[in-house]
Amino acid sequence: MNSKKIMVCDDDQGILDVLQMLLESEGFTVFTEINSTNLIKQIQVDEPDLILLDLWMPLLSGDQVLKAIRSTQGVKDLPVIVLSASVDGDDIAADAGANDFVAKPFDLDDIVSKINSLLV
Repeated sequence: MNSKKIMVCDDDQGILDVLQMLLESEGFTVFTEINSTNLIKQIQVDEPDLILLDLWMPLLSGDQVLKAIRSTQGVKDLPVIVLSASVDGDDIAADAGANDFVAKPFDLDDIVSKINSLLV
């Protein structure tokens, strides 16, 4: 039983719910944040080991949030996996500093294996 903490940030409550159920069933502790503008603050509060971040969100997009994370002392080295339905999402994610990328609609096993490979 690992008690690694994962923060999921997506503007779709349905996706947050699915990922929370999936990841908790895999033994992770899960925090969800639907408002990307709160994410940096929540990261500092909850201290997750990894972040799953949606790319297209209102107010602050995933790549903007990721750039902010990468320039914030204390959290800049956090592993981040970007989720996106965008065809060029993997390029945008890589440019912003993501550790990995998962296309939507996502394969749950794929997400879990990518999380586990980053949390060794």
